[in-house]
Formats: sequence, structure tokens, C-alpha cells
Amino acid sequence: MYDIIPDIHGQFEKLEHALTSLGYARRNGAWRHSDPGRICVFLGDFIDRGPRNEDVIALVRGMLDAGTALAVMGNHELNAIHFHTKHPETGVPLRPWSPRNLRQHQSFLDEFPPESTATRDVIGWMRSLPLYLKLDGFRAVHACWDEGLIARLETETASGVLSEEKLIMAADPADPLNDLVETITKGPEVILPNGHSFADKDGNQRTEVRVKWWNGEGQSWADIAMSVPEPDDLPKGGLPADVSAMVYPETAKPVFFGHYWLTGQPVLQAPNALCLDYSAGKDGPLMSYGMDGDDRLTLEKIKRHGD
Repeated sequence: MYDIIPDIHGQFEKLEHALTSLGYARRNGAWRHSDPGRICVFLGDFIDRGPRNEDVIALVRGMLDAGTALAVMGNHELNAIHFHTKHPETGVPLRPWSPRNLRQHQSFLDEFPPESTATRDVIGWMRSLPLYLKLDGFRAVHACWDEGLIARLETETASGVLSEEKLIMAADPADPLNDLVETITKGPEVILPNGHSFADKDGNQRTEVRVKWWNGEGQSWADIAMSVPEPDDLPKGGLPADVSAMVYPETAKPVFFGHYWLTGQPVLQAPNALCLDYSAGKDGPLMSYGMDGDDRLTLEKIKRHGD
């Protein structure tokens, strides 16, 4: 039995409430379930936004060390690694310390200042997190499961864990590994046909659109596009063959992911794909799913915590 828990974003009280309501308790230095065969699977994004990053990390690390949880890396862990890692040749942080990046990372920095011993320790732990998990009967990833990209990662990494060298490569937009890792942790973006663009929520014109990689029934750009305020701005007609081919196969094992800051009532993204992130990092609930060996996903196994 697995309890799958998505993006926590420093919201320790919500995490503690979720674990307690699921039957976990702190014993012998870690949170454990009374059933020793029941463990958590965390979908990444443990940090930023909320006020208790340190407590969330300590709890999750304790469970991983005790064997009562598994976890994947989220884009916020990837960003933090790059923010706090300097290029070995230039000495410049791999992720710029821009005003925007500082704002996004501020709640973590409040507890883990750059260059501190505690920060180096936590960043070292983040480096040990895999980008994906293949488990009996299901899969787990932070933002996107792309069969081809996962296959490439299997040849590039040790069980999905990026080496120090590959973490540096993944920060370079000119390196192919950058696109691979960005897609897995942040979701796929597709370039619109020549001459097409759309205005995002801030009025910026964009020629790339984030797509619903799980939507096998999508027939048009409007069907698969995400975060487009005016779908009429998108190209009309059918999708290019390469875009249609990006969808998660309907015969594949169930996959769980987070990342997308959903709101409202939970829905299945596909019969075998489920996003569990319902904005717990802000004012939404922390969700969980009880995976008990049944490969048919159902809304009845989703639980809400910390409303």
C-alpha cells in the first residue's frame, strides 16, 4: 500500500495533518504507519512558498532514511540545486540570483541562507533524489512522464539520479539534457506553427505553449494547451503528428504527478494519469491517493487534508 502525496511547499502543518489522518505517527525517530507494508511516495516540491521548509525536509528525510517513504525531485528542488551550485569554471551560480528567482526562493532562503552548513547539507540531499520512480503497478514523476525521455534518462543516470556533472549540464540551455530534465520536472512546451503566438496572463506574447501530455483525446491546440487566457489565439485545425504522438499511452501503467496547481474538485486527467497537486502551497488542500495494487484509478481513493 502506497500513500502518494504531491507538492507540499513548506506547509508543514498540512503534511503533518495528512500523515496523521492516514494513520502515520512519529515513532523511533521517523513517521511510520502501523502497517509496516504501507509507505508514502512524495512527488517533489517540498520547498518554497510556505513558512516551514526545514520541518518539511526533516520529516521527509527521516522517512526516506527509515524506509517508510520514497520521493522524486520536483522543479523547486532542481531550481534550488542550481541556485546554490556554482559553475566549476566560472564560479557563477547555475541559476541566476535575479529578483524574480530570489522572490520565488525567499521562504527557503529565510531558513537556509546561501553557503551555510545546513544549506549545503540540504542541497546535497536534494541531489540524491531521482527524477522518476518505477514501482510495482504504477509510476511517479513530478510533472511529465514521457516514455522516450524516461528511456533516455535511464541510460544517462543511475536509477534516475543525476550526477554532479549532469546536474551542471542540465542547467545549460544549450545542452540537450536541459530540455530533457526541464520537461520531466516542469512539463513539456511545444513551439506553435510559424506566425502564431498568444498573449499570456501578463500580456507577453509567447510562441511556445505548455501542453496536456496526458490528453490522448485532444484533437486541436485548444484541447491540449494549458495557461492560455484566450484559446481563440491558438492555431485552428488539427495537431501536427509529432505533437499528437506526445500523449501518455492509454495502455501504460498508471502515473501520478503534481506540479500543476489545480483547483476545484479532483478529476482524473486520463484513466491512467492523475495529478494530485491542488495548490497546497497556497490556500488549497494537500491531497493523497491510496494505491493498493488496483491499477484502475478512481476518485474515491483521493483524500483531502488541511483545508
